[in-house]
Amino acid sequence: MSYGTADSLRTVTLDDVRGAQKMLSGVARTTAMEGSRHLSQLVGAPVHLKCENLQRTGSFKLRGAYVRIAGLLPEERAAGVVAASAGNHAQGVALASSLLGVRSTVFMPKGAPLPKISATREYGAEVRVHGQVVDETLAAATDYARETGAVFIHPFDHPDIIAGQGTVGLEILEQCPEVRTVVVGIGGGGLIAGIAVAVKALRPDVRVVGVQAEGAAAYPPSLAAGRPVSVRNPSTMADGIKVGRPGDVPFGIVGELVDEVLTVSEDELSTALLLCLERAKLVVEPAGASPVAALLSRPGAFEGPVVAVLSGGNVDPVLMERVLRHGMAAQGRYLAVRLRLTDRPGALATLLGVLSVVDANVLDVSHVRTDPRLGLTEAEVELHLETKGPAHCTEVNQALREAGYTVIG
Repeated sequence: MSYGTADSLRTVTLDDVRGAQKMLSGVARTTAMEGSRHLSQLVGAPVHLKCENLQRTGSFKLRGAYVRIAGLLPEERAAGVVAASAGNHAQGVALASSLLGVRSTVFMPKGAPLPKISATREYGAEVRVHGQVVDETLAAATDYARETGAVFIHPFDHPDIIAGQGTVGLEILEQCPEVRTVVVGIGGGGLIAGIAVAVKALRPDVRVVGVQAEGAAAYPPSLAAGRPVSVRNPSTMADGIKVGRPGDVPFGIVGELVDEVLTVSEDELSTALLLCLERAKLVVEPAGASPVAALLSRPGAFEGPVVAVLSGGNVDPVLMERVLRHGMAAQGRYLAVRLRLTDRPGALATLLGVLSVVDANVLDVSHVRTDPRLGLTEAEVELHLETKGPAHCTEVNQALREAGYTVIG
Protein backbone atom coordinates (compact mmCIF):
# COMPACT_ATOMS: atom_id res chain seq x y z
CA MET A 1 0.00 0.00 0.00
CA SER A 2 1.24 3.49 -0.79
CA TYR A 3 -0.17 6.71 0.54
CA GLY A 4 1.35 9.11 -1.97
CA THR A 5 1.80 11.88 0.59
CA ALA A 6 4.92 14.00 0.81
CA ASP A 7 5.66 12.61 4.29
CA SER A 8 5.27 8.94 3.39
CA LEU A 9 7.44 9.25 0.28
CA ARG A 10 10.24 11.39 1.75
CA THR A 11 13.69 9.84 1.83
CA VAL A 12 15.38 8.41 4.91
CA THR A 13 18.75 9.78 6.01
CA LEU A 14 21.46 8.84 8.48
CA ASP A 15 20.28 11.71 10.70
CA ASP A 16 16.81 10.12 10.76
CA VAL A 17 18.29 6.82 11.91
CA ARG A 18 20.45 8.50 14.54
CA GLY A 19 17.41 10.40 15.79
CA ALA A 20 15.50 7.13 15.99
CA GLN A 21 18.34 5.60 18.00
CA LYS A 22 18.06 8.38 20.60
CA MET A 23 14.29 7.95 20.71
CA LEU A 24 14.63 4.20 21.28
CA SER A 25 17.12 4.54 24.14
CA GLY A 26 15.67 2.66 27.10
CA VAL A 27 12.90 1.22 24.90
CA ALA A 28 14.55 -1.22 22.48
CA ARG A 29 17.35 -3.50 23.58
CA THR A 30 20.78 -3.36 22.01
CA THR A 31 20.62 -7.01 21.04
CA ALA A 32 23.54 -9.39 21.30
CA MET A 33 26.03 -10.18 18.55
CA GLU A 34 26.99 -13.85 18.77
CA GLY A 35 29.82 -15.49 16.87
CA SER A 36 29.16 -18.75 15.03
CA ARG A 37 32.10 -21.14 14.84
CA HIS A 38 30.26 -23.54 12.53
CA LEU A 39 29.24 -20.86 10.02
CA SER A 40 32.68 -19.23 10.23
CA GLN A 41 34.32 -22.51 9.24
CA LEU A 42 31.84 -22.94 6.40
CA VAL A 43 32.28 -19.42 5.01
CA GLY A 44 36.03 -19.28 5.69
CA ALA A 45 35.72 -16.00 7.58
CA PRO A 46 34.21 -14.78 10.87
CA VAL A 47 30.40 -14.92 10.95
CA HIS A 48 28.39 -13.10 13.61
CA LEU A 49 24.66 -13.40 14.34
CA LYS A 50 22.78 -10.19 15.20
CA CYS A 51 20.12 -11.54 17.56
CA GLU A 52 16.98 -9.49 16.99
CA ASN A 53 15.10 -12.66 17.91
CA LEU A 54 16.02 -11.64 21.48
CA GLN A 55 14.52 -8.14 21.08
CA ARG A 56 11.47 -7.17 23.13
CA THR A 57 8.38 -8.79 21.54
CA GLY A 58 10.75 -11.26 19.83
CA SER A 59 11.60 -9.26 16.71
CA PHE A 60 12.98 -5.99 15.35
CA LYS A 61 9.47 -4.65 14.70
CA LEU A 62 9.26 -2.72 17.99
CA ARG A 63 11.94 -0.31 16.75
CA GLY A 64 10.04 1.03 13.76
CA ALA A 65 6.62 0.89 15.39
CA TYR A 66 7.77 2.96 18.37
CA VAL A 67 9.46 5.62 16.23
CA ARG A 68 6.39 5.91 13.98
CA ILE A 69 3.89 6.21 16.83
CA ALA A 70 6.13 8.51 18.89
CA GLY A 71 6.23 10.89 15.91
CA LEU A 72 2.44 11.33 15.72
CA LEU A 73 0.84 14.68 16.51
CA PRO A 74 -1.15 14.92 19.78
CA GLU A 75 -4.46 14.84 17.92
CA GLU A 76 -3.33 11.77 15.97
CA ARG A 77 -2.36 9.98 19.18
CA ALA A 78 -5.73 10.82 20.63
CA ALA A 79 -7.43 9.08 17.69
CA GLY A 80 -5.47 5.89 18.35
CA VAL A 81 -3.63 3.65 15.91
CA VAL A 82 -4.55 0.56 13.92
CA ALA A 83 -2.42 -2.14 12.30
CA ALA A 84 -2.81 -5.40 10.41
CA SER A 85 -0.42 -8.27 10.97
CA ALA A 86 -0.13 -12.02 11.42
CA GLY A 87 2.38 -11.65 14.24
CA ASN A 88 5.55 -9.62 14.68
CA HIS A 89 4.31 -6.20 13.58
CA ALA A 90 1.17 -6.73 15.66
CA GLN A 91 3.21 -7.26 18.80
CA GLY A 92 5.53 -4.36 18.03
CA VAL A 93 2.63 -1.94 17.54
CA ALA A 94 0.86 -3.22 20.66
CA LEU A 95 3.87 -2.74 22.95
CA ALA A 96 4.93 0.58 21.41
CA SER A 97 1.40 1.95 21.80
CA SER A 98 1.20 0.83 25.43
CA LEU A 99 4.55 2.44 26.25
CA LEU A 100 3.39 5.71 24.66
CA GLY A 101 -0.12 5.66 26.15
CA VAL A 102 -1.83 5.34 22.76
CA ARG A 103 -4.89 3.18 22.14
CA SER A 104 -4.20 0.45 19.59
CA THR A 105 -6.36 -1.89 17.55
CA VAL A 106 -4.73 -4.74 15.66
CA PHE A 107 -6.45 -6.82 12.99
CA MET A 108 -5.09 -10.36 12.66
CA PRO A 109 -6.10 -13.11 10.20
CA LYS A 110 -8.02 -16.15 11.39
CA GLY A 111 -5.04 -18.37 10.72
CA ALA A 112 -2.67 -16.42 12.96
CA PRO A 113 -1.07 -18.65 15.62
CA LEU A 114 -2.83 -18.44 18.98
CA PRO A 115 0.39 -17.59 20.89
CA LYS A 116 0.86 -14.49 18.70
CA ILE A 117 -2.76 -13.40 19.18
CA SER A 118 -2.45 -13.87 22.95
CA ALA A 119 0.86 -11.99 23.11
CA THR A 120 -0.57 -9.06 21.12
CA ARG A 121 -3.47 -8.78 23.57
CA GLU A 122 -1.12 -9.02 26.53
CA TYR A 123 0.95 -6.14 25.15
CA GLY A 124 -2.19 -4.01 25.36
CA ALA A 125 -3.85 -4.01 21.93
CA GLU A 126 -7.47 -4.71 21.13
CA VAL A 127 -7.25 -7.65 18.75
CA ARG A 128 -9.85 -8.17 16.03
CA VAL A 129 -9.59 -11.45 14.13
CA HIS A 130 -10.73 -10.91 10.55
CA GLY A 131 -10.09 -12.49 7.15
CA GLN A 132 -8.49 -15.70 5.98
CA VAL A 133 -5.40 -14.02 4.49
CA VAL A 134 -3.39 -10.93 5.40
CA ASP A 135 -4.74 -8.96 2.40
CA GLU A 136 -8.28 -9.28 3.80
CA THR A 137 -7.02 -8.31 7.24
CA LEU A 138 -5.23 -5.30 5.79
CA ALA A 139 -8.40 -4.15 4.01
CA ALA A 140 -10.36 -4.40 7.27
CA ALA A 141 -7.73 -2.35 9.10
CA THR A 142 -7.70 0.41 6.47
CA ASP A 143 -11.51 0.51 6.52
CA TYR A 144 -11.36 0.88 10.30
CA ALA A 145 -8.85 3.75 9.94
CA ARG A 146 -11.15 5.59 7.53
CA GLU A 147 -14.20 5.07 9.73
CA THR A 148 -12.63 6.01 13.06
CA GLY A 149 -9.80 8.38 12.22
CA ALA A 150 -7.23 6.02 13.77
CA VAL A 151 -3.77 6.27 12.21
CA PHE A 152 -2.81 3.22 10.16
CA ILE A 153 0.68 1.99 11.08
CA HIS A 154 2.16 0.29 8.04
CA PRO A 155 4.62 -2.53 8.75
CA PHE A 156 7.31 -1.25 6.35
CA ASP A 157 6.18 1.46 3.94
CA HIS A 158 6.90 4.64 5.90
CA PRO A 159 10.13 6.61 6.53
CA ASP A 160 9.72 6.55 10.32
CA ILE A 161 9.38 2.77 10.28
CA ILE A 162 12.51 2.47 8.13
CA ALA A 163 14.46 4.88 10.35
CA GLY A 164 13.57 2.84 13.41
CA GLN A 165 14.63 -0.43 11.79
CA GLY A 166 17.84 1.27 10.65
CA THR A 167 19.04 1.42 14.24
CA VAL A 168 19.93 -2.26 13.82
CA GLY A 169 22.51 -1.10 11.26
CA LEU A 170 24.06 1.38 13.68
CA GLU A 171 24.38 -1.35 16.30
CA ILE A 172 26.02 -3.69 13.80
CA LEU A 173 28.72 -1.10 13.04
CA GLU A 174 29.28 -0.45 16.74
CA GLN A 175 29.46 -4.15 17.67
CA CYS A 176 31.41 -5.36 14.63
CA PRO A 177 33.31 -2.35 13.20
CA GLU A 178 35.37 -4.62 10.92
CA VAL A 179 32.26 -6.02 9.16
CA ARG A 180 32.50 -6.50 5.40
CA THR A 181 29.11 -8.03 4.57
CA VAL A 182 25.66 -7.68 6.18
CA VAL A 183 23.01 -10.25 5.23
CA VAL A 184 19.34 -9.44 5.91
CA GLY A 185 16.02 -11.15 5.19
CA ILE A 186 13.56 -9.17 3.05
CA GLY A 187 9.78 -9.08 3.15
CA GLY A 188 8.42 -5.65 2.33
CA GLY A 189 11.90 -4.19 2.70
CA GLY A 190 11.70 -1.95 5.77
CA LEU A 191 14.47 -3.64 7.75
CA ILE A 192 17.05 -3.93 4.98
CA ALA A 193 16.29 -0.40 3.75
CA GLY A 194 16.94 1.05 7.21
CA ILE A 195 20.09 -1.00 7.71
CA ALA A 196 21.37 -0.01 4.26
CA VAL A 197 20.82 3.70 4.97
CA ALA A 198 22.87 3.50 8.17
CA VAL A 199 25.60 1.17 6.95
CA LYS A 200 26.20 2.71 3.54
CA ALA A 201 26.32 6.26 4.96
CA LEU A 202 29.06 5.33 7.42
CA ARG A 203 30.76 2.43 5.62
CA PRO A 204 30.04 2.50 1.88
CA ASP A 205 32.54 -0.34 1.40
CA VAL A 206 30.34 -2.79 3.32
CA ARG A 207 28.29 -5.10 1.11
CA VAL A 208 24.57 -5.32 2.00
CA VAL A 209 22.85 -8.49 0.77
CA GLY A 210 19.13 -9.23 0.96
CA VAL A 211 17.52 -12.67 1.14
CA GLN A 212 14.01 -13.70 0.08
CA ALA A 213 12.16 -17.01 0.09
CA GLU A 214 11.87 -18.41 -3.45
CA GLY A 215 8.08 -18.65 -3.20
CA ALA A 216 7.66 -15.03 -2.11
CA ALA A 217 10.46 -13.25 -3.94
CA ALA A 218 8.98 -9.96 -5.16
CA TYR A 219 12.22 -7.96 -5.12
CA PRO A 220 14.21 -9.63 -7.94
CA PRO A 221 11.50 -9.04 -10.59
CA SER A 222 10.75 -5.60 -9.15
CA LEU A 223 14.40 -4.52 -9.31
CA ALA A 224 14.61 -5.87 -12.86
CA ALA A 225 11.50 -3.88 -13.83
CA GLY A 226 12.60 -0.73 -12.01
CA ARG A 227 9.33 -0.54 -10.07
CA PRO A 228 7.49 -2.58 -7.42
CA VAL A 229 5.95 -5.68 -9.01
CA SER A 230 3.47 -7.96 -7.26
CA VAL A 231 3.98 -11.70 -6.90
CA ARG A 232 0.73 -13.63 -7.13
CA ASN A 233 -0.03 -16.02 -4.28
CA PRO A 234 3.28 -15.82 -2.39
CA SER A 235 3.95 -19.09 -0.60
CA THR A 236 6.58 -19.90 2.04
CA MET A 237 6.88 -21.22 5.58
CA ALA A 238 8.62 -17.92 6.39
CA ASP A 239 5.50 -15.89 7.09
CA GLY A 240 7.57 -12.95 8.37
CA ILE A 241 8.86 -12.31 4.84
CA LYS A 242 5.83 -13.55 2.89
CA VAL A 243 5.02 -10.21 1.23
CA GLY A 244 3.66 -10.07 -2.29
CA ARG A 245 4.82 -6.56 -3.22
CA PRO A 246 7.73 -4.35 -2.10
CA GLY A 247 6.87 -1.14 -0.30
CA ASP A 248 7.28 2.02 -2.39
CA VAL A 249 9.52 3.77 0.14
CA PRO A 250 11.88 0.86 0.91
CA PHE A 251 11.98 -0.17 -2.75
CA GLY A 252 13.68 3.08 -3.75
CA ILE A 253 16.27 2.67 -1.00
CA VAL A 254 16.90 -1.00 -1.75
CA GLY A 255 17.38 -0.25 -5.44
CA GLU A 256 19.95 2.42 -4.63
CA LEU A 257 21.85 0.96 -1.68
CA VAL A 258 21.47 -2.83 -1.51
CA ASP A 259 24.14 -4.70 -3.45
CA GLU A 260 22.35 -7.98 -4.15
CA VAL A 261 19.16 -9.90 -3.43
CA LEU A 262 19.35 -13.69 -3.19
CA THR A 263 16.62 -16.32 -2.84
CA VAL A 264 16.56 -19.49 -0.72
CA SER A 265 14.45 -22.63 -0.87
CA GLU A 266 12.14 -24.07 1.78
CA ASP A 267 14.65 -26.87 2.42
CA GLU A 268 17.39 -24.29 2.98
CA LEU A 269 15.18 -22.29 5.36
CA SER A 270 14.30 -25.31 7.48
CA THR A 271 17.92 -26.49 7.55
CA ALA A 272 19.01 -23.01 8.70
CA LEU A 273 16.40 -22.94 11.46
CA LEU A 274 17.58 -26.34 12.66
CA LEU A 275 21.20 -25.17 12.65
CA CYS A 276 20.35 -22.06 14.69
CA LEU A 277 18.64 -24.25 17.27
CA GLU A 278 21.27 -27.00 17.45
CA ARG A 279 24.52 -25.07 17.00
CA ALA A 280 23.74 -21.54 18.24
CA LYS A 281 21.09 -22.52 20.82
CA LEU A 282 18.83 -19.82 19.41
CA VAL A 283 15.10 -20.11 18.67
CA VAL A 284 14.63 -18.37 15.33
CA GLU A 285 11.57 -18.25 13.08
CA PRO A 286 11.98 -19.23 9.39
CA ALA A 287 12.09 -15.59 8.23
CA GLY A 288 14.77 -14.84 10.80
CA ALA A 289 16.81 -17.80 9.62
CA SER A 290 16.82 -16.69 5.96
CA PRO A 291 20.27 -15.00 6.12
CA VAL A 292 21.73 -18.20 7.61
CA ALA A 293 20.05 -20.16 4.79
CA ALA A 294 21.87 -17.95 2.28
CA LEU A 295 25.21 -18.57 4.00
CA LEU A 296 24.62 -22.33 3.98
CA SER A 297 23.63 -22.43 0.32
CA ARG A 298 26.37 -20.11 -1.00
CA PRO A 299 29.20 -20.14 1.57
CA GLY A 300 31.79 -18.84 -0.86
CA ALA A 301 29.77 -15.79 -1.91
CA PHE A 302 30.37 -13.66 1.19
CA GLU A 303 33.42 -11.67 2.19
CA GLY A 304 34.01 -11.72 5.93
CA PRO A 305 33.55 -10.73 8.59
CA VAL A 306 29.86 -11.37 7.91
CA VAL A 307 26.92 -10.29 10.07
CA ALA A 308 23.68 -12.25 9.56
CA VAL A 309 20.62 -10.54 11.05
CA LEU A 310 18.29 -12.96 12.86
CA SER A 311 15.23 -10.76 12.55
CA GLY A 312 12.79 -12.65 14.79
CA GLY A 313 12.12 -15.63 16.99
CA ASN A 314 8.32 -15.74 17.16
CA VAL A 315 7.65 -19.22 15.84
CA ASP A 316 4.51 -21.16 16.63
CA PRO A 317 5.38 -24.46 18.39
CA VAL A 318 3.26 -26.44 15.92
CA LEU A 319 5.09 -24.85 12.97
CA MET A 320 8.42 -25.36 14.74
CA GLU A 321 7.79 -29.10 14.97
CA ARG A 322 6.94 -29.31 11.26
CA VAL A 323 9.88 -27.17 10.21
CA LEU A 324 12.34 -29.13 12.31
CA ARG A 325 11.17 -32.40 10.73
CA HIS A 326 11.46 -30.76 7.31
CA GLY A 327 14.97 -29.60 8.18
CA MET A 328 15.97 -33.06 9.41
CA ALA A 329 14.64 -34.59 6.20
CA ALA A 330 16.57 -32.05 4.12
CA GLN A 331 19.76 -33.06 5.97
CA GLY A 332 19.10 -36.76 5.50
CA ARG A 333 18.38 -37.22 9.19
CA TYR A 334 14.72 -38.17 8.79
CA LEU A 335 13.51 -40.86 6.43
CA ALA A 336 9.96 -41.92 5.56
CA VAL A 337 9.52 -45.25 3.75
CA ARG A 338 6.54 -47.39 2.73
CA LEU A 339 6.93 -51.08 2.04
CA ARG A 340 4.98 -54.31 1.56
CA LEU A 341 5.47 -57.39 3.68
CA THR A 342 3.78 -60.74 4.18
CA ASP A 343 0.97 -60.48 6.70
CA ARG A 344 1.85 -63.13 9.25
CA PRO A 345 2.57 -63.15 13.00
CA GLY A 346 5.99 -61.73 13.78
CA ALA A 347 6.47 -60.05 10.37
CA LEU A 348 6.54 -56.53 11.82
CA ALA A 349 8.96 -57.60 14.56
CA THR A 350 11.26 -59.08 11.91
CA LEU A 351 11.18 -55.82 9.96
CA LEU A 352 12.02 -53.79 13.05
CA GLY A 353 14.91 -56.18 13.70
CA VAL A 354 16.39 -55.32 10.30
CA LEU A 355 16.19 -51.63 11.14
CA SER A 356 17.79 -52.25 14.52
CA VAL A 357 20.81 -53.87 12.89
CA VAL A 358 21.45 -50.73 10.78
CA ASP A 359 20.84 -48.49 13.83
CA ALA A 360 17.81 -46.62 12.44
CA ASN A 361 15.63 -45.12 15.17
CA VAL A 362 11.91 -45.72 14.54
CA LEU A 363 9.83 -42.64 15.36
CA ASP A 364 6.45 -43.79 14.07
CA VAL A 365 4.87 -46.88 12.49
CA SER A 366 1.63 -47.12 10.51
CA HIS A 367 0.53 -50.73 9.83
CA VAL A 368 -2.28 -51.29 7.24
CA ARG A 369 -3.66 -54.80 6.83
CA THR A 370 -7.01 -54.17 5.11
CA ASP A 371 -6.91 -52.19 1.89
CA PRO A 372 -8.27 -52.97 -1.62
CA ARG A 373 -4.76 -52.45 -3.03
CA LEU A 374 -3.33 -55.25 -0.89
CA GLY A 375 -3.38 -58.97 -1.57
CA LEU A 376 -4.87 -61.41 0.93
CA THR A 377 -1.49 -62.14 2.49
CA GLU A 378 -0.02 -58.63 2.24
CA ALA A 379 0.31 -55.74 4.67
CA GLU A 380 1.65 -52.24 4.09
CA VAL A 381 3.84 -50.46 6.62
CA GLU A 382 4.84 -46.79 6.67
CA LEU A 383 7.86 -46.00 8.82
CA HIS A 384 9.23 -42.65 9.97
CA LEU A 385 12.88 -43.08 10.90
CA GLU A 386 15.53 -40.89 12.49
CA THR A 387 18.76 -41.37 10.56
CA LYS A 388 22.31 -40.03 10.64
CA GLY A 389 22.61 -38.44 7.22
CA PRO A 390 22.27 -39.19 3.50
CA ALA A 391 24.74 -42.11 3.58
CA HIS A 392 22.82 -43.73 6.43
CA CYS A 393 19.53 -43.31 4.52
CA THR A 394 21.08 -45.18 1.60
CA GLU A 395 22.30 -47.90 3.97
CA VAL A 396 18.81 -48.31 5.48
CA ASN A 397 17.11 -48.62 2.08
CA GLN A 398 19.73 -51.11 0.91
CA ALA A 399 19.32 -53.23 4.05
CA LEU A 400 15.54 -53.37 3.55
CA ARG A 401 15.90 -54.48 -0.07
CA GLU A 402 18.54 -57.08 0.78
CA ALA A 403 16.16 -58.46 3.41
CA GLY A 404 13.60 -59.01 0.65
CA TYR A 405 11.25 -56.08 1.29
CA THR A 406 9.64 -54.11 -1.56
CA VAL A 407 10.18 -50.43 -0.77
CA ILE A 408 7.51 -48.39 -2.57
CA GLY A 409 8.17 -44.90 -1.19
